Amino acid sequence: MTNDHGLEPHRLNFAPRLNWLRAGVLGANDGIVSIAALVVGVAAATTETMPVVIAGTAGVLAGSLSMALGEYVSVSSQRDSESSLIKRERQELMDHPDAELQELAGLYQAKGLSAATAAAVAQELTDHDAVAAHLEAELGINELELTNPWHAAISSASSFLAGSILPMAAILLGPGELKIPLTFAASIVALGLTGAIGAYLGQSPMLRPVVRVIVGGSLALAVSWGIGTALGVAAV
Repeated sequence: MTNDHGLEPHRLNFAPRLNWLRAGVLGANDGIVSIAALVVGVAAATTETMPVVIAGTAGVLAGSLSMALGEYVSVSSQRDSESSLIKRERQELMDHPDAELQELAGLYQAKGLSAATAAAVAQELTDHDAVAAHLEAELGINELELTNPWHAAISSASSFLAGSILPMAAILLGPGELKIPLTFAASIVALGLTGAIGAYLGQSPMLRPVVRVIVGGSLALAVSWGIGTALGVAAV
């Protein structure tokens, strides 16, 4: 369904939602790999449950906070930069409207429009919304689509927490000697799923991202298990 201008409803709100959805997928991926590797490493070093619980819980809390803070700082910096560019563009339009109009026409002419058509398009867009026209043509920015750092932070933290639940449950609830193999298997399946979701959101082929996260996650788990096993044997 489209509106009177031929645009899909809520299109302007799609980009920021896509950004925090991607942040959520990455957070879940990190939660699975980080916590699975942590608990597998500890479980390989000891047969006691409490060290695994303590290490896993600490890892979940630290990882969630770290993801939230990192995402907030990163997106805030991006938003500050975009806001500064928007402010500067507004000022330039106030100080030099004719020069800015010529610049906009030049940009469209460089894209293949004739001089007359480019001038007409630039004039119509300027009459409609000069700031929006220049931000899109010069900087590729839509003032209505600036990413919210709080959305990204909350999405990353909550998704890291959600991703960490699976390996924690597998290592704590799995039967006896099957704890570690079960955690391996569950984590690899979950990683493949997050890779597929990330590829779908990015509208890219799924095979390569899925293979990449599975191979990377498997390597991390194998290394952690090997280190834990070596330390456990050494302690004995």
